Amino acid sequence: MSAFPATRAPSIEPPGSTHDDAWAAAVVPASSRRWRIAWIAILSIVLPLLSITGAVVALYVTTELPDIPPLAETTVLLDRDGNEVAKLHADVDRELIPLAQMPMWLRQAVVAVEDADFYRHDGLDVTSVVRASLADVRSGSMTQGGSTITQQYVKNVLTGPEHSIARKVHEAILAVKLERTSSKREILEGYLNTVYFGHGAYGVQAAARTYFDRDTKDLTLLQSATLAGLIAAPSARDPFEHPEEALRYRNFVLTRMVEVGSLDADRAERLKARHLGLTEEPRVRSEAAHFMELVRRDLTASYGLDALYRGGMRIRTTLDMDWQRAAERSIHAYLPAPKDPEAALVAIDPRTGAIRAMMGGRSFERSEFNLATQGRRQAGSAFKPFVLLAALERGISPLELRNGPSSMTIPDPFCETDGKPWTVSNAGDQSAGTMSLENAMAGSVNTIYAQVTVEVGPEAVAEVAHRMGIRSRLSPVCSIGLGTSEVTPLEMTSAFATLAARGIYVEPTPVERVTDRGGEILQGPLRGLRSVGSAAVSAQDADATTRVLQGVIDHGTGTAARLAGRFAAGKTGTAQDATDAWFCGYVPQLATCVWVGYPQGTRPMRDVAGFPEVYGGTIPARIWHDFMTEATAGMPVAGFTPASYEIYADPPPPAPSLAPSPAAEPSSSLSPAPSAEPSPSPSPEPSLTPSGEPPPEPPPSHAPSPSSSPAASMEPEAPAAPVLSRSRDP
Repeated sequence: MSAFPATRAPSIEPPGSTHDDAWAAAVVPASSRRWRIAWIAILSIVLPLLSITGAVVALYVTTELPDIPPLAETTVLLDRDGNEVAKLHADVDRELIPLAQMPMWLRQAVVAVEDADFYRHDGLDVTSVVRASLADVRSGSMTQGGSTITQQYVKNVLTGPEHSIARKVHEAILAVKLERTSSKREILEGYLNTVYFGHGAYGVQAAARTYFDRDTKDLTLLQSATLAGLIAAPSARDPFEHPEEALRYRNFVLTRMVEVGSLDADRAERLKARHLGLTEEPRVRSEAAHFMELVRRDLTASYGLDALYRGGMRIRTTLDMDWQRAAERSIHAYLPAPKDPEAALVAIDPRTGAIRAMMGGRSFERSEFNLATQGRRQAGSAFKPFVLLAALERGISPLELRNGPSSMTIPDPFCETDGKPWTVSNAGDQSAGTMSLENAMAGSVNTIYAQVTVEVGPEAVAEVAHRMGIRSRLSPVCSIGLGTSEVTPLEMTSAFATLAARGIYVEPTPVERVTDRGGEILQGPLRGLRSVGSAAVSAQDADATTRVLQGVIDHGTGTAARLAGRFAAGKTGTAQDATDAWFCGYVPQLATCVWVGYPQGTRPMRDVAGFPEVYGGTIPARIWHDFMTEATAGMPVAGFTPASYEIYADPPPPAPSLAPSPAAEPSSSLSPAPSAEPSPSPSPEPSLTPSGEPPPEPPPSHAPSPSSSPAASMEPEAPAAPVLSRSRDP
């Protein structure tokens, strides 16, 4: 055994042992370790920031600022005098106006509450953005604004309202670029024309009209503050629905204006005590709604829906609002009850074709169906003037004598129905006797005009009616002359306007002028110009027909339509069983037709507004009288062109008088003398006695009382015969 103790060989420990850590700690200074941690932290912040900054710079450089697209703008409809009567827009009611028409206090109020630093920043307000971003992070949603007026304008016209970080970044970049290409005035003008104020109103002009019924340039300081307070929350602060909230935020706007130095504090406090001063909430449709619907349909066909509802057109219509209201009053005076029949009225200027008034029913809200343009009904004896015109074109004189028995059978095989001859009757089966065509028109004698229809040919009657302005399909059957074809009040008015224009047909139009948003004329104008029409019939034949139709009003079935101190011509019409009743007539400057009836099928009109039965000479003639009395009140008295029957087969009667009689009614001397063997007319009222006998007194211009007996003062003309559908063989 060795005398020396054994020694342990030194152990070799693997790397990473605690001895190495201790060695490293001893070798590496503590300060170097701190620097390394700091650099790592700095790089972890700077590198992402550099990446984001680079991406933003690259996005800024590559992002093009697009042109501001044309904004949807409301189309405005005006009456003939330039007064606004209706608007057409889709989901956006907007009318663009320049900044110069926006009062200074409106601009100051909006800037004070929406972007107080608007005139100092370059499109972005960094402080507001950071504050809004922190709030969004805390809430976990994109709810905070922080947007400048420039950003809001960009959102309104370029980026849209999507809630996303990408959209906000894109919006910010475009806002900065927009600030470099547009002035503050241009940006503020665009913003105030696009921002939403509630109730479908986009832009300050639509908002001013919606809430205060005035143009923006006329807004007061308080009204401006009210609108400014709506921008952030138009629904929650709706002045009509939530007036307390609207008032509170209006006053908040006044306070902000004081804080930014644009309003005196004392004045602001005085103003806060005042009410909102709103107009009535718009709830009803425009007046003349049936007429406006006609305009809408016509313009849609010409320009398309997008241009009409978003193109900002200004459309001057032909409508005379005073006459339109007169038409409404006249109809409601005689048909006031909900159970009463409906009525339609159309008035046309014969010189231009301009539709001056239109009632397509008593209530658009109850029925949007336009009875004036869409309702096709039998015209009854109001169609007889077309028979007379066809006869005149064949040289038949209005003085030619015909026999009008109470009823008669027409032997022409063409007129047979179901193998049986056509039998025609007068009203009440009364005999008219032998009389001229002129007097037969005044008395509306069916049996005489049925004979004339067969003589000239149903095709000739249809052809004349189409030339005059009837556009509906007409069946060339023997009963056409008694008004068995269905036509519209607009067509009948157009045809009678052709007579008033001495045979010149001018297509009816509801539009005088159309301009685009830039003021360029797209259609029109009619003002001051006579429209170019076409000769439908000769002036001679038109004038002769007018002379005959004067007798209808002067001493025939239409005396209820007689106008004080004016010459007028017209014709009554009643369909079988009094299911439709008409009066169509005219003075030289205006033609008007009135239809009365039930829209739901062929329902007889009995016991209506005190009338046992409604005929063309009762309610329709009275409505026509009252409307025309108001419509012609400002017109000069004009006579018709004197007509001679000399060129026709029989000798002419004495020339008509050219001025109204001193009794303020047209002279009855315009009618020819009766036939040598006069018989009772189809009604006791339209007397065919010698012209020296005074005509009946004109009716009062108000609705009759139910206790009166209208039938005693105005017997009906002969109603039309049933429709005969058989056509002539070639």
